[in-house]
Amino acid sequence: MKAIFLEDRTFSTVNRPKPRAGRGEALLRVVRAGICNTDLELYRGYYGFRGVPGHEFVARVEAAPGRPDMVGRRVVVDINIGCGRCEWCERDDPRHCRERRVIGIKDWDGCFAEYVKAPVAGLHPVPESVPDEVAVFAEPLAAALEIGQQVHLTANLKMAILGDGKLGLLTALALRFFNPGLTLIGRHGRKLALAEAQGVRVHRVDPKAGLRALEAWTGCFDLVVEATGRPEGLAQAMHLVRPEGVIVAKTTSHESSAIDLAALVVNEYTLVGSRCGDMALALFFLQQQRIDVAPLIEAAYPFQDFETAFEHAGRPGAMKVQIFFD
Repeated sequence: MKAIFLEDRTFSTVNRPKPRAGRGEALLRVVRAGICNTDLELYRGYYGFRGVPGHEFVARVEAAPGRPDMVGRRVVVDINIGCGRCEWCERDDPRHCRERRVIGIKDWDGCFAEYVKAPVAGLHPVPESVPDEVAVFAEPLAAALEIGQQVHLTANLKMAILGDGKLGLLTALALRFFNPGLTLIGRHGRKLALAEAQGVRVHRVDPKAGLRALEAWTGCFDLVVEATGRPEGLAQAMHLVRPEGVIVAKTTSHESSAIDLAALVVNEYTLVGSRCGDMALALFFLQQQRIDVAPLIEAAYPFQDFETAFEHAGRPGAMKVQIFFD
């Protein structure tokens, strides 16, 4: 099979044997995949990744030893794979297993290949009414919805999403069902217009102004979701949130972020880290068409044009770029 291999900040197209599905695993033929900011960060050196990246995808089950009923099904996949023995795995939460592997991110080859394998237990059948290009959003949408599982969201909460990147935009669209009055703060007029068209309140800031652009909203919000993907994002979120407010850190960066510990302690902020979420819930949202993700897709490229697709995804202000397989 053909696969994209990442090593030392260099992509190469390689021919590799198909993965072999072992006990409890399935062999998946990748149908469509999305390029995520995490993929861009891996390329820049985050996590020291070496292997086949990619973790947002929809696939068809080609083989599943012991589960013939799954063969031919269209699925999305839980990307965290635990050891199956520790207390976290016993709680059915492999996200925090110390020995976890993460598809396309940590110690497990990802979906930028014609085939990938995954545990059968982590497969989620995709409803027939959900097209491939929409199903690809299940993983990032699940991550966005996870905030609602971690923090009690109410309609009267003063809430801001800081950052209009791919995940920030999707988070705003998802969480408006819990908090219709939330505000998406970003730098890109085109992206903010897409959110506004789906009922999200938006505010555009001058990227050159830094914290000065946010002065009017100092301490205004009960909850701020930091989704900028930039090292200074956390400081900006702390600038916006009120004393005893909540900051949800949603994005990572290959660069380190400084935390004003004095401000954190004195203002008694609650800082919440947030990662992956419930894929079944995300599929429900997509099936019910609660979110229109189609406008978020900027381009789709055939697999053989991966380098062009990746360059496109890395452009400032780029929306979701997808890859499809023949």
